[in-house]
Amino acid sequence: MDQQEIFPPPKHFSEKAHIGSMEQCEALYKACAADPEKFWAEQARNLHWFSPWKQVLDWSNPPFARWFIGGKTNIAYNCIDRHLSSARRNKAAIIWEGENFEQRILTYQELYRRVAKFCNALKKLGLKTGDRSIIYMPMIPEAAIAMLACARLGITHSVVFGGFSAEALKARIQDLSASLVITADAGLRRGKEIPLKPNVDEALPECPTVKHQVVFRRLGSKVEMKAGRDHWWHELTDGVSEQCAAEPLDSEHPLYVLYTSGTTGKPKGVVHTTGGYLTQVLSTMKWVFDIKDEDIYWCTADVGWVTGHSYVVYGPLAAGATTLMYEGAPDCPKPDRFWRIIEKYRVSIFYTSPTAIRSFIRQGDDFPNAHDLSSLRLLGSVGEPINPAAWKWYHRVIGKEKLPIVDTWWQTETGCIMISPVPGATPAKPASATRPLPGAAPDILDENGNSIPVGKGYLVLTRPWPAMLRTLHGDPERFKQNYWSRFPGKYFTGDTATRDEDGYIWLLGRNDDVIKVSGHRLSSMEVESALVRHKDVAEAAVIGAPHEIKGEGIHAFVTLKAAAKESPALADELKEWVAKEIGSISRPEKILFVAGLPKTRSGKIMRRLLREVVSADKVVGDTSTLEDYNVILKLTQQGKEEDEILAEKK
Repeated sequence: MDQQEIFPPPKHFSEKAHIGSMEQCEALYKACAADPEKFWAEQARNLHWFSPWKQVLDWSNPPFARWFIGGKTNIAYNCIDRHLSSARRNKAAIIWEGENFEQRILTYQELYRRVAKFCNALKKLGLKTGDRSIIYMPMIPEAAIAMLACARLGITHSVVFGGFSAEALKARIQDLSASLVITADAGLRRGKEIPLKPNVDEALPECPTVKHQVVFRRLGSKVEMKAGRDHWWHELTDGVSEQCAAEPLDSEHPLYVLYTSGTTGKPKGVVHTTGGYLTQVLSTMKWVFDIKDEDIYWCTADVGWVTGHSYVVYGPLAAGATTLMYEGAPDCPKPDRFWRIIEKYRVSIFYTSPTAIRSFIRQGDDFPNAHDLSSLRLLGSVGEPINPAAWKWYHRVIGKEKLPIVDTWWQTETGCIMISPVPGATPAKPASATRPLPGAAPDILDENGNSIPVGKGYLVLTRPWPAMLRTLHGDPERFKQNYWSRFPGKYFTGDTATRDEDGYIWLLGRNDDVIKVSGHRLSSMEVESALVRHKDVAEAAVIGAPHEIKGEGIHAFVTLKAAAKESPALADELKEWVAKEIGSISRPEKILFVAGLPKTRSGKIMRRLLREVVSADKVVGDTSTLEDYNVILKLTQQGKEEDEILAEKK
């Protein structure tokens, strides 16, 4: 990484930004450092509260925090109702485009009407505050409506990505003891019908807590409906009142439980609550995205992931923004689909994953260059570290070297963005998340828990923050062990990072993605970044594999750009390229050319599965978050074929 290359905020952006200078940023940092509780109390006043809080923070029983104790609020009220008394009531709240080019636009007034109707429909079924629901839907407005309706009534929801199997769904229903499942007949993905209701039906025989299933008719697919248990959305909402008061909920009322993959194969249910979560999500929405009333904001994440919760639904709507939702794949029917959407709706803020960016690079510049992207004023990346080559392509081709990029770091567990440039103020360095946002207190520690002012180590958070996870559902001991035992009193992120002389933080990937070669620690991102700097490489993932002499050797899985041809000569060239870029210690033992890498739908490469493929030619761990299992099948078959060739040579 060239840590000396700096991109100042564009002057035209800073002049109009909410925070347009480092002096303004420093004022926020100083206010928070001087009195964190006073600082967050001021931020919380940007929300509507039915009853004021009596205490800002209770940290008397760490690591279990409580924020804004005694205060009562409601997230749906803050996302909808408070906008209805202004001109925003007729503003587009949600713009939706289906993969089949359907289009719907819901104003804030219409969103209120639909959420209220669905709330009253759920009340008819006997649902109430304290109940728990599973939302298993395509990326359609009704997914957001279901989330907001549950939030309005105080029904704790868990959104399960619509690409998950019946088995993965069953595990989440059982762990949550949900009484309600909200789903659709089917969804669309790359032109194919993805069954949803049949998957729920397959899961429910072993889920006795479920009393009701509500089904939205998305494609008109033929499904079986069980009398008394299954209800059509349109029938249930027909004729019900379009008015429904929001329940005043305790600030610590559980808003949602979001399941994330665990290293043991058992998903972890991350619990987020109400008042503190929305306080910090709304603050970061303003700081990071410089959101304005005229913006058309598009975060490409699915609502099944935390990014979809915080920055597709709750954050944008709480800010009174127009949020765009797209149902399908970025390359359907052609690789220019994202650019067509930006041009069509005049999107001004575009927030996507490094994986998507690398796929755009692989397709070539002609696709984005064929569209008018002049409406864009801010770009963002989320999901995993972005390599410098991808950052520069994003800046040059999509941003035309005129737009700031916010490279954001955060987790399901943090609930909101913690480290990011403030686009009107922070000078950017390609691939660095730059500095922590106000209220975030990260540090980088060595093996013994000592702070490293400059250098590489373990990323931790040193004090509680409002949007933090409160526990793991039903497993407080696992919560303490996973996040708070490695360095007592500090939240262990599980990520490795570097801090440079300017205090900028560079994320290098998960701690378990560190490869030890002859006693030297190399992060997977360092080697991957070197590989993708090569003119023929679109994407790469590296892992450590057992080596008799070195302890571990580097195995690289490489996806080439469309015009490049795989060959033994290119493999040798890439090995030497990495050695030249980083050092001979980092030369890969093996280069494996692949058509695709195993990823979650949110875009993270699942290196754990690659390690299993290399070590056993099969996958035995949790694959519930995997987007396309066919990628793994192809990799395991490819591995077996290579083993057979090696055996014959011997």
